[in-house]
Amino acid sequence: MTVRQKKQELLEAMQRARELEPSSFVPNMLLDTLIERMQLKNDAELCRVLEVQPPIISKIRHRKLNVGATILLRMHEKSNIPIRELKELSSAAALH
Repeated sequence: MTVRQKKQELLEAMQRARELEPSSFVPNMLLDTLIERMQLKNDAELCRVLEVQPPIISKIRHRKLNVGATILLRMHEKSNIPIRELKELSSAAALH
């Protein structure tokens, strides 16, 4: 099996796993709330404030990357929004 085939197989496995996950993770509400409360213009400005590379926010927004502890803590530190509220925001839209 070539490296390309292994990579494709891994990507397909990740996609299948993602489809089996509960759809309670809805990052758009979290990111949009951060942008609004911090009075930012867009995701690019959010990246600068959080000191993360733009692909990180893009992957979170497109549900290819979950919000990990490190970025959640950084969101809390920069926005002063309680961590509990940040976690609720990431799943609140699925509940409504």
